[in-house]
Amino acid sequence: MREERDDSGSPEPLDALQRRLERILLGGERKYTRLQIAELAGVPPERSKRLWRALGFATVGDDEVVFTDADLAAMRTTDQLVRAGLIEPEIEVSVTRALGQHLSRLAEWQVHLLWTLITGNPDFGGDDVQVARLVDGLLPELERAQNYVWRRHLAAYAGRALAAPDEDLETRTEVVGFVDMVGYTRLTRQVDENELSAVLEAFEALATEVVADHRGQVVKMIGDEVLFVTDSAEAGAEIALTLTARTSADEELPSVRAGMASGRILSRFGDVYGSVVNLAARLTSLARPGTILVDKEMAALLEDEPGYELRPRRPVSVRGYNRLRPYALRRAKPGPTGMFAGSQQLAAEMLGLEPDSAKAKSAEDAATENSGTEPEPRVRRRRRRR
Repeated sequence: MREERDDSGSPEPLDALQRRLERILLGGERKYTRLQIAELAGVPPERSKRLWRALGFATVGDDEVVFTDADLAAMRTTDQLVRAGLIEPEIEVSVTRALGQHLSRLAEWQVHLLWTLITGNPDFGGDDVQVARLVDGLLPELERAQNYVWRRHLAAYAGRALAAPDEDLETRTEVVGFVDMVGYTRLTRQVDENELSAVLEAFEALATEVVADHRGQVVKMIGDEVLFVTDSAEAGAEIALTLTARTSADEELPSVRAGMASGRILSRFGDVYGSVVNLAARLTSLARPGTILVDKEMAALLEDEPGYELRPRRPVSVRGYNRLRPYALRRAKPGPTGMFAGSQQLAAEMLGLEPDSAKAKSAEDAATENSGTEPEPRVRRRRRRR
């Protein structure tokens, strides 16, 4: 077996780097079994097993030495939070699961970031000691950055909760929206991994920017789709209209379609649930490329807003809804202005005339009225950068 030297000059086996990184990242050596951790923390063994699984880690045998002093401290802290009444016992596992799911994605990205940094830097040259020192130096910086973002989000949510103490933060009325890239499946077959990554990055960056600009919240990115919520119908309309317009203007992004609904939702551990979420998803699946469909509740909230135009569509049947009545949302076009504007419109109506723009809109309405499965649109191919 190939050996390497540690700082003291004694030989180490080939897995020296892995053991070095473990000591840094885990905060010490593995020294306890699961049963020992449960006994020292004063919690039942089955409870410690449930929490470990909820964090997303593989089940370990009772006699496997895999836990550290940091694991023991975390188990004691969790138990203290439950005993103090800050976490209800019946949701302890759910809270742990949500924490594990969110942080596992963050950890995966950060490891990829480190891997890119290390493999792209020839100065490291396979020097395990230098790599370990790099990780040891970066870890506190990553922790500070995460702590800052976490506190900013705490401040934002706490401000809302304290401003409306009577509001139920778990079940509330919101606008839920999906914006979906059209032809994503075909796109994955036409471009390589680097191009696909660039498309997803561009879409995520644009979606995050637009949602934030209109004071919405990105719930999650689901591959080629963004799920967001807002407090107002107008903000939701602006998000969907802006995203649709900007992706249409970008030759390197596929076109999008959107669906939105308004009503009561259940907000649970960073995700949203309920019939309103399902309805928004169904409307998205019905929408044609470049089209935004909303439900009747959201249409009612927007009908008096002069900046928008809502066109009813014929009822359709989709999974879970027998006669779903969608409304197409567009930005209102400016009409005739000046002292003769009213008379011009009246004369046109009396003569049965229709402006060219209205004719085009009627043709579009007729096309959108057609229900059923639509052909997958042509996807614009990203131009390769030289």
